[in-house]
Amino acid sequence: MKSTSSVPSGPARENLVALERAHESAVNDRVFQTGVRQLVQDSWQRSLSLSLNPAIVAQERTWTDAELRDLRNLHPLAAVLPVVHSLLIRHAFDAELLVAIGDESGRLLWIDGDRVLRRQVEEMLFVEGADWSEGHVGTSAPGTAIALDRGIQIRRAEHFNALAHPWSCTAVPIHDPDTGKILGVIDITGGDQAVAPQTLPLVEAAVAAMEAELRIQRLDGGRLDGRRLDAERLAGERTNEQRSSEQRSGQQRIGEQRNDEQRSDERRSDVSDRPDSRRRRSSVAMFSAANRAAVPVGFGVLGSDYGHLECGDVAIDVSPRHAEILTLLAWHREGLSADRLAFLLSDQTGSGQVNSVDTLRAEMVRVRKVLEQVTPSIVIGSRPYRLQSPLELDAQRVLAFLDRGAHRVALAAYRGPVLPNSFSPGIIDIRTEISARLREAMLTDASVDLLLEYARSDEATYDSEVWRACLELLPARSPKRATVVARLKRIDDELGVRQSSSQR
Repeated sequence: MKSTSSVPSGPARENLVALERAHESAVNDRVFQTGVRQLVQDSWQRSLSLSLNPAIVAQERTWTDAELRDLRNLHPLAAVLPVVHSLLIRHAFDAELLVAIGDESGRLLWIDGDRVLRRQVEEMLFVEGADWSEGHVGTSAPGTAIALDRGIQIRRAEHFNALAHPWSCTAVPIHDPDTGKILGVIDITGGDQAVAPQTLPLVEAAVAAMEAELRIQRLDGGRLDGRRLDAERLAGERTNEQRSSEQRSGQQRIGEQRNDEQRSDERRSDVSDRPDSRRRRSSVAMFSAANRAAVPVGFGVLGSDYGHLECGDVAIDVSPRHAEILTLLAWHREGLSADRLAFLLSDQTGSGQVNSVDTLRAEMVRVRKVLEQVTPSIVIGSRPYRLQSPLELDAQRVLAFLDRGAHRVALAAYRGPVLPNSFSPGIIDIRTEISARLREAMLTDASVDLLLEYARSDEATYDSEVWRACLELLPARSPKRATVVARLKRIDDELGVRQSSSQR
């Protein structure tokens, strides 16, 4: 596999080592050494003030394919993608580079370019939909370019996050040609050629062409302002005033939010008869819906018989039966009739469990009470039963990663089968689909190292086809071949013993 991040030699290597040491000194000891550019040091200090972890990229909300598609279609930069393709993307394939376009908050909306490199950068969660703002990942070209409102190049260990140290990048913010406000950012990522002297002026020229095209389209009657407002409503993107408030301490922000919530409660007479804690939760939901995207509600069902509901700081576990109901409703977003849902919940093992529609209705009352403990924003409608706002199902997140080609991230997110001990036919179907999609992606697209990682999982430990695929991909002299051969022999031996026992 080719790599665009090979380590240089000679003086360049010495400079790289010195930069690595300066980064280590800054993040571990808060001691800033000489030889590091001042704008990089300033960005490191901002990253440290936000208590970011330089060793990992924090997990965040995962956008579904439909949500990401809506964000792209509504974003004003969607109209000038042909300009980017003509000036940058066509050449990125030959140069072994990636071209990424993000919105004004640093969220990556489009990534294109070298296919091998795209798969490599998955490990640092450089994928479509990911937040690469300075407030989320620390120093990076796209995030810092937005923070400073200027074109910038970040080389290897100048990144705050160590996962990005193999890579270099150049980014330039894109502005509204009329108002001057930042609309987004365009980024070139790859090896050292991504920060070559000619790269920055090349990207700046592309941005100038994009802004000129936006002005022409607007003069021709485009509706940029309407699309911008729709995109802000959909994504809940932060205003400039909100982004600047992030520099304040966490405790101050929480205190101000609580004060706002309390004032909101006092103004809302329709909830005055409820307990105070519920009024606060309700006012938070109303405030969020009006000013930003509601706090996403995550629902984990992978590798556990119990569901795990999480919304902000609130998290609870739900019973296996309620987990089955919520999983089916999250999966079938169009809704399910009472009869259909009762059938999908029926136990096919002959256990005698009653699954009549009347029983289901009683369970739905209990499920709604459980949801109220977490957030009032998740409501189950009737006729058909339907979630009126989506749950972020961890199983669907795995599929979203697979669809984007982020196979390593998908495997890391897959903690095991969906509700593994459920015998409800609806859950069995979902469990089978997730497992089969992951297995197929590993067999057809994964690197040998990633395929080996999958083979060692509980799900594939006795999958001889997966282990044989590993053997085919490994080089002839790889020391790992012996382990794979031994594993295949063990599988054959154990299956042979089982077959002999079954025939007796």
